[in-house]
Amino acid sequence: MQRLIELYKKTFDTEVESIHPLTQAGSSRQYFRIAGKNVRDSIIGCLGTSLRENRAFRYLSEKFLSEGLPVPAVVATTEDGLCYLQTDLGSTSLYDRLRASREAGGLYTEEEARLLERTVRLLPRFQLLGARGLDVKNLLPPTDFTVRTVLYDLNYFKYCFLRTTSASYDEDLLQDDIEAFARDLTRDHRPQLMLRDFQARNVMVCGADDSPYVIDFQGARFGPSAYDLAAFLTQASARYPEALRERLTKAYMEAYQEIESLDESLFSLELRRMTLFRLLQVLGAYGLRGKFERKPHFLQSIPPALARLRTLLGEGVCASYPELERTLFAMTADSPSEVSPHSTSSTGQPSQLVVRIFSFSYKKGIPADESGNGGGYVFDCRAPHNPGRYEQYKALTGRDEPVIRFLEEDGEIHPFLQHVYALADFHVQRYIDRGFTSLMFSFGCTGGQHRSVYSAEHLAHHLYQRFGIEVRLFHREQGISMVFPRRGS
Repeated sequence: MQRLIELYKKTFDTEVESIHPLTQAGSSRQYFRIAGKNVRDSIIGCLGTSLRENRAFRYLSEKFLSEGLPVPAVVATTEDGLCYLQTDLGSTSLYDRLRASREAGGLYTEEEARLLERTVRLLPRFQLLGARGLDVKNLLPPTDFTVRTVLYDLNYFKYCFLRTTSASYDEDLLQDDIEAFARDLTRDHRPQLMLRDFQARNVMVCGADDSPYVIDFQGARFGPSAYDLAAFLTQASARYPEALRERLTKAYMEAYQEIESLDESLFSLELRRMTLFRLLQVLGAYGLRGKFERKPHFLQSIPPALARLRTLLGEGVCASYPELERTLFAMTADSPSEVSPHSTSSTGQPSQLVVRIFSFSYKKGIPADESGNGGGYVFDCRAPHNPGRYEQYKALTGRDEPVIRFLEEDGEIHPFLQHVYALADFHVQRYIDRGFTSLMFSFGCTGGQHRSVYSAEHLAHHLYQRFGIEVRLFHREQGISMVFPRRGS
């Protein structure tokens, strides 16, 4: 710290008034916020243990700034390169900015969705403009995305996470699939940069307009562009709804094609594979940082990552690698880390609670409760704005993207569901604690087609993700039913 103080005094010709450490995450680098006398703006000081990493950060910062990209500028460096000062972009990351909506189960407002769009639209500029004229000698090795580098991460997952679970597998067959997966991931990619850690925690939002700035890029290397988008969209704790993921993917592709052409079908396939790879990669890190080093943030990130992996497996993304697919299915079903600690009763036994969720039309009456418990909760969804009043939505339901967009952009559905979630979470937890086996929620609207369907879908996903209990979803007026099986069953 004293070296940073001396560097600051030398650079600004003034005494340091205060210096405070910033929270350290997964990196070995240490950051401090420094304020000085007679200097209006604070500065961030960095103590790095790797000279090559510091050099890469300084080089890429200068390169990105020359392309007009939003990153912090390095303003001073010690002679040995181990300490440097950079511009202070404030204390609010994109992750912090979205905290309330994230903790409400992913109910992002339209303003927040537009901020996320602005952020992902920056990404192609870094990947394409940042790669032009780049001197590869200034990047950290390895400088390319190869089979060897992919295998590092996949084996990291196998040894630091998979082996901590009860999933069994054939070692040889699994390794064959892992190597085949690595070859598919590294097939032809254009000369473009991967930032490699593009996620909400590494984006600062600044000023009255919440301008996004990227702050973590020293590990950049050449590789497939889909990796960074996959990393951003699959950040487990972000809880982006599927409709929002699709919207952000579209925004990314539009921004990319403003610079270079893009085959959208090939990119979509690459994105699905990279999403699987990214999930395995982060689970390896969560295993090391959480299960072995016992860091709370990483332990808390495991259940939502496994939930996202389970969904992806259900979409068939891993079908070309049968032993890997079988192993991952077994792992997501059996891993003790994926079941919420709240999904056991007060006796310590796994909860046998079954939650049934209905959407219905008030014109046709409230759904009957065949369990004999009296019908549970009934929520009236007729207060939020009704998309059924508009011709273009009359043939659609609350499961269709245009209706989802209408309800979410209008915004009235968000506060309604926030209150529903709070009540449902409390009630489900009490039923689990008391060993009860049946609970019912029903959502009604005028036609049982738009608002009630949307609300029932979202509560089903919310409760399943949070508690891992069996959830049965019924859209009565459409004749649609779905079952979310109890985790581990």
